[in-house]
Amino acid sequence: MIKLEICCYSINCALVAQKAGADRIELSASPSEGGVTPSFGALQHALQSLSIPVHPIVRPRGGDFCYSNADFEVMKNDVARIRDMGFPGVVFGVLNEEGHIDLLRMRQLMSLSGNMKVTFHRAFDMCFNPHVALDQLTELGVQRILTSGQQLNAELGLPLLKELLQTSQGPIIMPGAGVRISNISKFLEIGITEVHSSAGKRIPSSMRYRKAGVTMSSDDSDIDEYAYYGVDEQLVESMKGMIGLVQGKK
Repeated sequence: MIKLEICCYSINCALVAQKAGADRIELSASPSEGGVTPSFGALQHALQSLSIPVHPIVRPRGGDFCYSNADFEVMKNDVARIRDMGFPGVVFGVLNEEGHIDLLRMRQLMSLSGNMKVTFHRAFDMCFNPHVALDQLTELGVQRILTSGQQLNAELGLPLLKELLQTSQGPIIMPGAGVRISNISKFLEIGITEVHSSAGKRIPSSMRYRKAGVTMSSDDSDIDEYAYYGVDEQLVESMKGMIGLVQGKK
C-alpha cells in the first residue's frame, strides 16, 4: 500500500489532513523555518485527537543541521519525551561540520528513540555524499529517509531518488519537497511506496479588525499577519485519489 504523509504545522492542519485521508502526519511547527519541534501542548493534543500515526519532528532551530552541545541536549530531551508520551515514530537528523552524518550523535538519538520508527529528514539533502549517507543510515537502523534527491524540489531530484530506491537495503525512500497532484504520478511510476507533502495553502484570518502597519516579523514587513498556513483538504483528497488509481492498475 502506497502511503501519503502530510507535513502539518498545527493540530488543525493535522485534523484536516486526517479527514482528507492522509495515512500519517509529520507534526512540526514554524513553516517559515522548514519545521521545528512542536510544543508539548501540540504533542499532547495530537495523541488525544488523532487516530492515524503521528511522527513529531525534533529540530531545535531552523537553519542547518550541525548543532551546538546545547542544541543537542535539547534534542535528546525532546526525543525521550516524545518516546515516553507513546508516539509511534519520530523525525530527526544530525550532520557534522563536513556535511557527513554525525554518527556519534545519531547513535545516541537512535538509542533514546526506543521502539519508535525513525525518519531521517531532509538533513539528508545537505549531506556531502548521499550514497555513503544511505549506507550509514541503514547501519543505524533508520526506517525511512525524507529527501528531495538533494535538489531544490523532489521532481528535480528524481534521478537520485531512483538510484536510492534501487540501492537501499533498508530505509524507505520517501520523496518530499514540492510533491503535489501535478507531479505525484512521477514518483509513483518509479516504485516509490511513500510520499510526503505539505499540501499547503494560505488561510485568511477570521478577524474583522485589521491593525495596519504592524507586523510580528522583524525580517519582512510585507508578510501578511492576517493569513496563516494550513492544509488544503481537497488537495490531500486528490493526491489520495491519484494514489488509489495507481494502486488499482498494479
